[in-house]
Amino acid sequence: MFLRNGPAAVVMRLFPLWAIVVSGLALLLPQAFLTLVPVITPLLAFVMFTMGVSLTPADFGRILRRPAPVLAGVGLHYLVMPLAAWGIAHLLGLSPALMTGMVLVGCVSSGTASNVMIYLSRGDVALSVSISAFSTLVGIVATPLLVRFYVSAGVAVDSWALFRSIVTMVALPVLAGVVINTFWHRAVRRVEPALPLVAMVSILLIIGAIVAGVGPSLREAGPIMLLAVILHNGIGLLGGYWGGRLLGFDESVCRTLALEVGMQNSGLAATLGRLYFSPLAALPGAVFSVWHNVSGSILASLWASRPIKRKDSPC
Repeated sequence: MFLRNGPAAVVMRLFPLWAIVVSGLALLLPQAFLTLVPVITPLLAFVMFTMGVSLTPADFGRILRRPAPVLAGVGLHYLVMPLAAWGIAHLLGLSPALMTGMVLVGCVSSGTASNVMIYLSRGDVALSVSISAFSTLVGIVATPLLVRFYVSAGVAVDSWALFRSIVTMVALPVLAGVVINTFWHRAVRRVEPALPLVAMVSILLIIGAIVAGVGPSLREAGPIMLLAVILHNGIGLLGGYWGGRLLGFDESVCRTLALEVGMQNSGLAATLGRLYFSPLAALPGAVFSVWHNVSGSILASLWASRPIKRKDSPC
């Protein structure tokens, strides 16, 4: 589900700018965005549905045909990001609520925007789709278990409730999208060009609603939270890229791993934080939603200007 050319492609590539604009509007006019809070969960489910519509059973079959880089991507994702979130939160002395939000960001699956960034950066798009799909499936179980493991003992974690929400907001919408794409592929092809834009608007509305809800906290904790998010995202990008290098993958795979590990489904993290912990626990996910698209776009632009040469294939 990629936009290659035309005005829509330009709009999509400016996503970081729209995210910053929407966040600013949410701080200036919070009441306009707070009315969206009740529909955050349906909007997130719809975003996951659009991801499912872009997948087919063959995408999951690729995992079996090419397991090494997929397993490496998912393994690095769930190893690097939760541990980095926990370490950064302790290093910066974040409050229990903010630390919980950081851990949630670290424990969710790959971000839905990573596929687009990998396409723009000349990475392996088929591998990206496989990692995203498998990461989402693994996250149904891994996310609640990892959150329970990393979150402070003083913070109550309802793992079963987290699991049910992930099934409802992630697994079922993705499955529904795959089924519809499998049996009604021609109809999907007709609307597919519009889906990335619709998904982007949905994500922007989620960001706006969450930022509006945490406005006072964002003004107070903004600088330290932004630093935490930049460090977290940076460690993920570096961990994915150099993890791929150490495992001997080629440059295209290394770029793919960097973005798949470093970009999170932060909208899901923010939603779970708001539902099961506190509005403050949603703040790291909201900030991460903006920043990882900025950093991903910059990295994709740099890599797009550096074509992968055949002689560069050994890592």
